[in-house]
Parts: sequence; structure tokens; C-alpha cells
Amino acid sequence: MDTNQTMQFFQLLEELIIAMTEQRKNNIPQIFEVLTEICRLFGLSKGVTYFYENVNNERLGRGEEIVAFDTGEKHQLVKSVRILTNVMAVVSCNAYRPEGAPPLTPFEDQKLEIVMRTVLNLAGLSRLQKTIEAMAFRDDKGYRNMRSFMREIGMTNEQRLLSSKVAVNYNLRHFSLVNQEIGRKAGDIAMRNHYTGLEQLIGSSGTVSRLGGDNFVAFFEKSRTDSVLNYLNETPVCYDINFNKRIMIACSVGVYPIPDDFILRDPGEIMDKIIAALMAARVGGKERIVFFNEKQLASKEKVMRVQQYFPDALRNEEFKVFYQPKIDIETGALAGAEALCRWFRNGKIVPPVEFIPILEETTEICKLDFYMLDHVCKDLRRWLDEGRKVVRISVNLSRKHMMDIDLLQTILDIIDRNGVPHQYIEVELTETTTDVEFRDLKRVVHGLQQSGIYTSVDDFGIGYSSLNLIREIPWNVLKVDRSFLPVDEEDSESVRSIMFKYVVAMAREMGLECIAEGVETQAQVDILRENHCGLAQGFFFDKPLPVELFEERLGNFIYSVPESAE
Repeated sequence: MDTNQTMQFFQLLEELIIAMTEQRKNNIPQIFEVLTEICRLFGLSKGVTYFYENVNNERLGRGEEIVAFDTGEKHQLVKSVRILTNVMAVVSCNAYRPEGAPPLTPFEDQKLEIVMRTVLNLAGLSRLQKTIEAMAFRDDKGYRNMRSFMREIGMTNEQRLLSSKVAVNYNLRHFSLVNQEIGRKAGDIAMRNHYTGLEQLIGSSGTVSRLGGDNFVAFFEKSRTDSVLNYLNETPVCYDINFNKRIMIACSVGVYPIPDDFILRDPGEIMDKIIAALMAARVGGKERIVFFNEKQLASKEKVMRVQQYFPDALRNEEFKVFYQPKIDIETGALAGAEALCRWFRNGKIVPPVEFIPILEETTEICKLDFYMLDHVCKDLRRWLDEGRKVVRISVNLSRKHMMDIDLLQTILDIIDRNGVPHQYIEVELTETTTDVEFRDLKRVVHGLQQSGIYTSVDDFGIGYSSLNLIREIPWNVLKVDRSFLPVDEEDSESVRSIMFKYVVAMAREMGLECIAEGVETQAQVDILRENHCGLAQGFFFDKPLPVELFEERLGNFIYSVPESAE
């Protein structure tokens, strides 16, 4: 290499360093142009750089290969440089000359190594920065994470484009049941495909991130709102491309279209709003998609307070058992009672609607159910010890228990620890909404039956395959949901009247006890008599009573049941 070539080398090396360190997005062509000139200077026919995330990937050949220069000639390796970084990533560079070309001189070898090490250090650093960024802004499954979402909000705010965007927080509804139905591996594929489909729908001007589990957030242009919400409401997703197997995925969604006058002080403000809207979508009723309003922030705070206070409230026994009597309408005798939960905090009662749905969102409801069962058993044991004439008490269990394989043993342990004969306990279970839940329900009811514990199906008629429910499961009691009970002045030929008539007749034919809940008028009592439904529960007879008042009903107390309103 003569003096002119040496000067050219140092000039090209300087240009390469500048090109590789310049903070521009599109300087790759310039880098390749300089590398091409360097390769020609050294008489090379090919130059290749490799990047491997770890040594094992290097051994397996799993990495990135960047060919900076290739004349297409047959070649021979003349120089190879490899660097193992501090984080155990591997970068290497190979230089080739045409077959038959003279070897590099020691001077040329030295200068070529300087170039190769410069390329490796700068390329490796750049690639590692990308890797570190991926680690920071992606979760272990490769989904964009919360940091990515917050960064997108921050960048959009810097560009003063927030008012053109919509933020959503969404949850894949009943996805644990999807995993049970098609298997976890297929479920992971379905979740990924659902995520990818939404990414494609949103495009490059927005983002989708996973918060964890089946909870996600998204940020997109307002012009795409309708298409995004239609997709999230319900869409078929493929989980087996070979057999074109698909499953319908629906979401609960909290939506916040960012208004023109919104001023971002903290990215968490947007999260607060979409979380509050999602909570409303999940516990507020039939609406799966809910747009944010300021009242929801108060509801979110209420949810957080319930979740915060619940453990101490349970320990301090702030939850009290109230008993609502079940009446034999022919004799007026007390035939049983349902145990209902009331929460007394700081001298005030917290309505069940303000805490039960919140606890139902987590497994905390299960702790409350077991607490209630234990306190009912304690009351029953005391009544028996006092020589009172006791009745069977029904206790509600949430659907959240259904997948608990130890549920039956836990129930038996509570009852037997209190020394209560099994025939005095009835477990009320609400109808299921899917066939997966149905299988769990069937298993639980069979176990309770074999242990001599009564079971009743609550809210019959509003769940999954009601007829199948009583055909395959050996219930003792059928509670007819109040929505089936005709109201005053309703025609006897109305759909509701006809359905009530045949549900009661079917239960009687199957040997089930049949009780109507929500009985509030004399006319409804008359309807029960006409259809031979002998048991009633409702405000017409008694509201839920604290234990002291209910104890007054035990024994020989008889309710007044007029013969007819006519």
C-alpha cells in the first residue's frame, strides 16, 4: 500500500466513522458506499458482518448477516475478526479476496483489521442499542409493553397531535375459558393473531401494547375508531392455519377519544381514564364498549377502596349474615332461608351492588363466600345447641369457584369443623354461561350431592343451555328467576306466564323442589298457588333479616298467607 493509498485509507476510515455515528435515520446507503470503496482499496471481493444475540445462536447459525460488498467472484477468506461483547452478544466480520489473489501484506492486514474492528464496534453498539430497546419496550413474549405505550403518548404529545388520537384499554373476555377449550398453545396463537390483526388495522400511526395476561391498550387515529371498535367488539381469529380453525374473540373495552382542549400533565392521566372506562364495561352490565366520562373516575376510586378495605374488613368481621326466609305458601311455615351478605363499615351499610360485582372480578369473592359459609355454620351449630327448630340454609357460591379442584373438600372442612349435619346446608350455584363452565359445574354438583349437601340452581332460565343444565345435573332445588315470575295484571296467556307454568310443572315432574324468588304481591302468590309452586321468597313475606330477628322466626312462627287477592 503506497502513500496515496494510505492517505486514501485514513480518509475513508474517517468518512466511515462519521457515517456510522451520524444521528440520521437514512445513512445506511452512505455507510455501504464508503465500505465499498474500502473493500476495493484492499482488493476484496466480499465483506460480510454477522450479529448473534448469544454464543449459542452463533453456534446454531441463528443471527443477522449483512453483506456490505460482493463482486460475485469465487473467493477465499483472508481475514476474520470476532468480538464477544460484555452482554455475551457476538459480532464478527469476514473479508474475502478473489481466488488466486496474493495475500495481504502485514501493513494491509493491520489496516484492514482496524477497519473491521471499527465496523464491529460501531455496528455491534448500534445493534445492541436496538436489542436493549427491544428488551425495554417489549415483554418476554415479544408484545409491545406499557413503556412502549407511554413513549408513544409522550412522542405524540411533543408533536401536539394528541387531540387526533383515541386511547383504549381492552380485555379479552373469558380468555381462560378459550384456553380450556382449545388448549393453551392454540390460545397463545389466537391471542397473538388477534393482536397482530389489530396492529394491521391501526397502522403505523398508532400502537398496541400488552399490559399482562389478556389485558391490552391501544392508541390510534380517531378516523379509525369505528373499525377498531367493531374489531374489538367481536371478531373471528384463526388459531390453526392448517385446518382453518377459528374462534370468536370478544373484548370488554374502555374508550377515551382525547378532546381538543386536553392538556397532558402526566401520561398516567390517559391510563386512569381508559382503566376507569374498562371497569365500567366489565361490571356495568351488558355494554362491552364504554366511553369514558368523569363519573367513572369516581367509580374507579370506589373499586380501589373496596379492594383496599376488603382484607381488613374480612379480618374484622365487618360482613354480617342476613337471612331471607323461604315460605311454604300453603301453611305459612318457615321452610328455609337464604344467607345474604351485608357489609357494615364505620356505622354505615355498604350496599351489595357496590362491592359484590367488584369482588367478582377477582378471586376475593371466593374468600367472602367461605367466610359466609363458616358464619352460617356457626349460627346453625348454636341454634342446634340451644335446641331450636332449625331450617335448611342456602349459601351462594360464585362461578369463580368452579375451577377450584379443592372446592368440595374446602366446603366439607368448613361444615364439619363446625359440627353441622350436612342436610342443613344448601349450596346455591348460578347458571353457567359457557359449555366449559358447565363441565366444572357438573363436577362440583355431583361432589356435593355425594356428600349429602343440598344443591340449588339459582337464576334458572338465564344462563347456558338451561334444559341441559337440569337434564344432566342432579339438583335438589330449582329457583325460578324473578324475570320468569308474572307481574300483576299480566295476562295468563302471556309468554312469561306460560314459561313460568311449564318450568314449575317440569320441576315438579322431575321431583325437584321449586321456589320462586322476588315474590312481592298477593297476585304473585296466587299465581304460585295456581301453578303448584309451593315455596316463595321475597318482600311480600320478609326482607333479609339480621340474625337476631331471624331467630325470632325459628320455631313455630307462621306467616299470614291470604287465600286470594280477589
